[in-house]
Parts: sequence; C-alpha cells; structure tokens
Amino acid sequence: MHTVEESKSLRGEIPGLHTKNLFLRDGKKNYFLFVTDEDAAINLKQLARKIGAKGGLSFGSADALMELLGIQPGAVSVLAVVNDKERKVRVVLDQRLAGATAINCHPLSNQRTTSLSRESLEKFLAVTGRDPSYIDLEEDGSNPA
Repeated sequence: MHTVEESKSLRGEIPGLHTKNLFLRDGKKNYFLFVTDEDAAINLKQLARKIGAKGGLSFGSADALMELLGIQPGAVSVLAVVNDKERKVRVVLDQRLAGATAINCHPLSNQRTTSLSRESLEKFLAVTGRDPSYIDLEEDGSNPA
C-alpha cells in the first residue's frame, strides 16, 4: 500500500487511530517525520511555522528516506526512526495521537499494520533517543486578548 486510500480499502476493521506519516525537509536540509491521523489535512506552511522549520517544507526525497530511515516510500512509519542512529530526523507528533487508545502504523513494511498504545510508542521513542514534540494542528497560534 502506498496511500491512505489503499490502506482504507484493504485493511478491514482495525480499531484505533491510523497514521499518516510525512517525511519532510526544510530549506536548510533539516529533516522531520510528522505523524498524524490518516484523515488530517496538512497545510505545510502552517506546519513549518509550528515545528520551527527554516524556510519552507517540502517532501524529502526517496534517496534521503532510504539513507536516513532505511525505508522505501509507501512504508514511512514512526517505527523507522530505529534506523536513524545519528538522530538526523526530528519526530513531531500531532496532538491527536496523545488521546488515542491505539496507534496503528507500518512495521517498516507497508504490507502489515501494527498497533501500539500511546505509552508504548513513547517508550519506543525514548529507547531510540527521541523526545518527540506534540503539536496541535487545530490551534492557530494566536493569543486572544
């Protein structure tokens, strides 16, 4: 499977939040893995501001994806950070994941889905030396007077 639509049509009933993963880079070649709900609409300009990207965001190349996370396009998953020994890719999680009872993602292959609790995901990230940032895509960042 290479798209959310393909996944939805083939997976059947798997409870929990299903993830969409964006492998991104900014204008200074900083890399980010943004993990959100599969149905989230993403505005890259807004996301760039929220994550502190330098310059605009664009999708990272297939070569960079393989080099940094050891996976092919279509198999992008938060679990791939296990392959990023130098921690060049910053993990950013959508706040929606914080409230999920189960988080479904690819186990480094787009032929399967695995389910993790939020706590298990956070433990995995800690073991890989990650301190993920949570951002709220719904919050506009302005402060009401």
